[in-house]
Amino acid sequence: MKDSVAAVRAMGITAQIIVRADSAYFSHKVVDVCRKAGARFSLAVAVRKKIREAIAHIAETAWTPIKYAAAVWDAAEERWISDAEIAEVPFTAFTSKKKAFHTTARLIVRRVKRLNPKSVPAGQAELFGVWRHHVIFTDSPFVLAQAEPMHREHAQVEQVFADLEDSALAHLPSGKFTANAAWLTLAATAYNLTRAAGHLASVFHARARTGTIRRHLINIPARIATGARRLPLHLPQHWRWQDDFAGLWTATGQRMVS
Repeated sequence: MKDSVAAVRAMGITAQIIVRADSAYFSHKVVDVCRKAGARFSLAVAVRKKIREAIAHIAETAWTPIKYAAAVWDAAEERWISDAEIAEVPFTAFTSKKKAFHTTARLIVRRVKRLNPKSVPAGQAELFGVWRHHVIFTDSPFVLAQAEPMHREHAQVEQVFADLEDSALAHLPSGKFTANAAWLTLAATAYNLTRAAGHLASVFHARARTGTIRRHLINIPARIATGARRLPLHLPQHWRWQDDFAGLWTATGQRMVS
């Protein structure tokens, strides 16, 4: 991580760097590296005893309502979340470690109303009977209303990684670094072109994963014919994605033959 920050600085970037990560990286070692590298941190935190105690001390008047510009999927509740409340409280983490690693920063909490009683953890009914809490530990210089949504943006890149691992990065072709580097470049190029095709095709495919776009718009059930020095594609009747495919071809200046 320290080398990554140094590389960014070497490119002439002088902006504040904030390292955002999920709860697997909530560690005194990560925070220590961030501070030594001159970077800020924003780390998700698992809701355990000390965190629950800190949340319990947040006054009801401290909670600020927010509305997401785009709904967020809550896997535990199995529903889309559009409204929530956020608050923050000072918190000292890693107190079980050496004093040099004790870190006081901001504990930012987002809470949403719990609708699914099956997701209430054992022993948490009194505190968590109404709300589901999501917590981050950060020394972000931004105000609460900016710091909380900024942290959630880090998850977007995880979707890209998952998409790539479901396609070209599922199997790297070689044990040689240079060959894999070339493969990664091709994978990124294919990913970007496929995403662009999805945006041109339809609103649905603009949000679909590249695997879906390949199945619907690239590996298509068309018959290739010849005539007048052209290669027309004859699509099957009542094909579900014909309009989306036609929209893609029209947007790229191609001539369709149904």
